Amino acid sequence: MSTESVTDEPLSDEDELEDSRAPLLDHLIELRRRLLYCIAALIVTFGVCFYFSEAIFGFLLQPLLKAGQGKVIYTQIFEAFFVQVKVGFFAAMMVSFPVIANQLWQFVAPGLYRKEKRALLPFLLATPVLFIAGAALAYFIAVPIALHFLLSFQGDVGGVQREALPAVGNYLSFIMQFLFAFGLAFLLPVLLMLLERAGIVTRKQLVSARRYAIVGAFAVSAVLTPPDVGSQLLLAVPLCGLYELGLIGIWFTERRRKREKEAESAA
Repeated sequence: MSTESVTDEPLSDEDELEDSRAPLLDHLIELRRRLLYCIAALIVTFGVCFYFSEAIFGFLLQPLLKAGQGKVIYTQIFEAFFVQVKVGFFAAMMVSFPVIANQLWQFVAPGLYRKEKRALLPFLLATPVLFIAGAALAYFIAVPIALHFLLSFQGDVGGVQREALPAVGNYLSFIMQFLFAFGLAFLLPVLLMLLERAGIVTRKQLVSARRYAIVGAFAVSAVLTPPDVGSQLLLAVPLCGLYELGLIGIWFTERRRKREKEAESAA
């Protein structure tokens, strides 16, 4: 009677990754399944968001209403309908993002080492939080300031009354530009930490490039915001602060990696 020795030693990262390998066809089947889940989530959330699209657009119109503009118009027959479709789609993208991100993680995670999983998961969790924080700053502060500036040009000009009549499509593009610009700008720390983690840049290089980053922040804010100084500062100043936040995060991750290496060498 033969006996087999059983060891309870945990698998190494290489063994774990080798066990997760699959033929190319299996990867394609898995990718199709994850994409179908993402599409299904987007369709379901779009149906719900389109049903509430008028209420959502009414929420987006509040900064315009508080700025003193109580009327919007549409100049094309289908413009109002397509605005509701766009509102429903944008809202569905945001609502379904956790599902889409989870499906992407489920597809990529088996091909990562255990350390890589621990390193990437915080970035994945921080992305929606930072994006929402940037969009909230735009909605509650930047958009009202920009609207007050742009609507201040109304009045009598050479005996002719000049009145703003914003179209629903133009206003939707205006506010979505603000929300996405500020939301994406707040992802700067995640981008910097990922670049450092991939070995593309180092913290020393980012520190030496700080002056160029400040100039770039003001250049980006000048392109993405109206030409008033208030709106530009509301984007440029947080960008500079987020750049510093990224440097602090890289410093902490460098210290943690150094401690892990010292613990491994001691073991």
